[in-house]
Amino acid sequence: MQNAIQKIKNPLTDKNIAKQLGLLEEEFDRIVDILGRIPNFTELSMFAAMWSEHCSYKNSLYWLKQLPKEGKHLLAKAGEENAGLVDIGDNLACAFKIESHNHPSAIEPYQGAATGVGGINRDIFTMGARPIAQMNSLRFGNIADKKTQWLIKGVVKGIGDYGNAFGVPTVGGEVFFDESFSTNPLVNAMSVGIVDKNKTVKAIAEGEGNPVFIVGSSTGKDGIHGAAFASKDITQNSVDDLPAVQVGDPFQEKLLLEATLEVIETGAVVGMQDMGAAGITCSTSEMSAKGNHGMIIWLDKVPLRQVDMQPFEILLSESQERMLVVVKKGREEEIKKVFEKWDLNCVQIGVVTKEPVLRYYFYDELVAEIPSDALVVGGGAPVYIREYKEAEYYAKNKSLDQFKVPDIKDTDEFEKVAQHLLAHPNIASKHWVYEQYDSMVRINNMSTNYPSDASIVNIHNTSKALAISVDCNSRYVYADPEIGTAIAVSEAARNIVCSGGIPVAITNCLNFGNPYNPEVYWQFVGAIKGMSAACKKFDTPVTGGNVSFYNQSESGPVFPTPTIGMLGILEDKKLQTSLAFQQIGDSIVLVGKVVDDIAASEYLYSYRNVKHFPAPYFNLDEEYNLHQVIKELIRNSIIKSAHDISDGGLFTTLCESAFPNKLGFEVNKPVDIRTDAFYFGEAQGRVVVSVNKDKLEALKQICQKLNIPYLILGKVIEKSIIIDEKEYGNIDKWLHIYNSTFNKYLD
Repeated sequence: MQNAIQKIKNPLTDKNIAKQLGLLEEEFDRIVDILGRIPNFTELSMFAAMWSEHCSYKNSLYWLKQLPKEGKHLLAKAGEENAGLVDIGDNLACAFKIESHNHPSAIEPYQGAATGVGGINRDIFTMGARPIAQMNSLRFGNIADKKTQWLIKGVVKGIGDYGNAFGVPTVGGEVFFDESFSTNPLVNAMSVGIVDKNKTVKAIAEGEGNPVFIVGSSTGKDGIHGAAFASKDITQNSVDDLPAVQVGDPFQEKLLLEATLEVIETGAVVGMQDMGAAGITCSTSEMSAKGNHGMIIWLDKVPLRQVDMQPFEILLSESQERMLVVVKKGREEEIKKVFEKWDLNCVQIGVVTKEPVLRYYFYDELVAEIPSDALVVGGGAPVYIREYKEAEYYAKNKSLDQFKVPDIKDTDEFEKVAQHLLAHPNIASKHWVYEQYDSMVRINNMSTNYPSDASIVNIHNTSKALAISVDCNSRYVYADPEIGTAIAVSEAARNIVCSGGIPVAITNCLNFGNPYNPEVYWQFVGAIKGMSAACKKFDTPVTGGNVSFYNQSESGPVFPTPTIGMLGILEDKKLQTSLAFQQIGDSIVLVGKVVDDIAASEYLYSYRNVKHFPAPYFNLDEEYNLHQVIKELIRNSIIKSAHDISDGGLFTTLCESAFPNKLGFEVNKPVDIRTDAFYFGEAQGRVVVSVNKDKLEALKQICQKLNIPYLILGKVIEKSIIIDEKEYGNIDKWLHIYNSTFNKYLD
């Protein structure tokens, strides 16, 4: 290698240049050891991108390996492929994944969010799966701030425009607001696809002499150093990194999807990978390392849309809608014909070599030479265990005496609290958001006219459906990272169970501040521990996902947000259960423990203005047992609706169950519990169900058999809301409050 590299004319580098590219001093030394020489600028740029936090997971990998990754439904383990792959029966598999596009969205919200949607969908169809549904999880600052309004409008429009044009429905998600996200919003996108489990494609390069093609769009200068940009804090100078934000074209991606699925059918594809972070560098190195092969790449053959691009720019460009495809030798023309049909680039830029070394040429000059595994996770990429210590605020959180917080004193204050919560942007209807998304394209969405806690997606030509949920309450995780993350997993599972499904696996998007901050890293470690415990309990292994550190500005880190995307299976579509009350006269029953608890609730945080608190009441064993009760109630056709109690507490749950069919409710609380805790507390492990009086006894027997407490709250009535014998108007009044918030701030 030493003699070959002398042909490279790129200037050599030093530790100062390495530092400017985001590498640590010891990492530069490690690169010199790997290469046996000083790297040139092109090579150093490649290492900087691939060893960035965004690509290498260098500060998280040790802990990620602690997560459960084994499960009876899994067809691919975490990190093995572009996305998780789960056997769903009927010879079908589901590919699914969630990833972040936080930093780009903070600087250029429209393109940042749009390209996040494009990238996650490419991860799905590079495996041979057709995307059938999308979800997202969004975090913003104060909705009253003009900047927040600009960000949310740009992000929502970016997601909507890209997803709608691409032709995949957005079937659900969540939106959360807190001051901690004012500078650094979080934009997490999830995609789900279906594939014949015998026709999946691996992200691998193997077979000496097999040609390597770049397909899709031409390469430009957009997105260069995007991975490095995502691996540092947001500052007032981050706008200078705007060229690092990619530009997407959903119509081009639609063509690429169809061409990709068609070319897979030829049987000529050896391996395929999306060009996401670090572009050609990432796909060539990861595919080669996985196959224990190498490549020769001719960069001057890459189709360009800008003139005078340098080798390092071609290698690191994150231009969208591109793939790297390894093809069986002798079948090149078959591949070319497919992409020509779809009017897409399909150019051979290299060849697979037996020697596990990557060699990149530019007009016959060797510009970089690196061992295949030197750049990648599990190979040469470094792994660190950072210092962590309990956050100073945590002791204060645990010291809260909830009983010193004044209870609601009378019916007037009750109504004031109820209106405050239903109008709060964390609880109010998100129709302003989801109405900008096409939720019905391809007629997969089964939740539009029959709303349920999870999104239900039809699997055509089978009796089954998918149940998908995205969940995380950032405030709970801030209160207690371990418990808060276990709650996120539990709520995702609870939503799937309440909808009639069985949870099978998760993907995660772990959004935290700077990992070199010991208190931030403590939050991250706690989140991993909580996720691990809950996933083991529910038998929902982790199939992969994304870590997004450096979500931090001069004002501090964001609330820790380990977003959970969970996949469930409805074994029979007839099991689909709505959250909506169905019939006047039905009994309303609270299944689960009644707890005197207001910790971490929206009521405590935004109405009482208490900013330090423990996580809400949570018991993992009780949660698991509750799920078994709800499953049995649904499978025995005992209940008509099921809706979990979460943000906003019982009152919000009752309203959300009443709104779809414009029915009312009459309920009463036990005398020995605080009013605020009963109606607005967010203790976990509780579900509100409605049941015909004729089946009430059967419900009681199942709850008693599985040792789960229950409380008959009252009944479904025509249109009024009656609480503790006091009437608070009809359902239309409360529905108007619930529906008005987003229009007030964003129209």
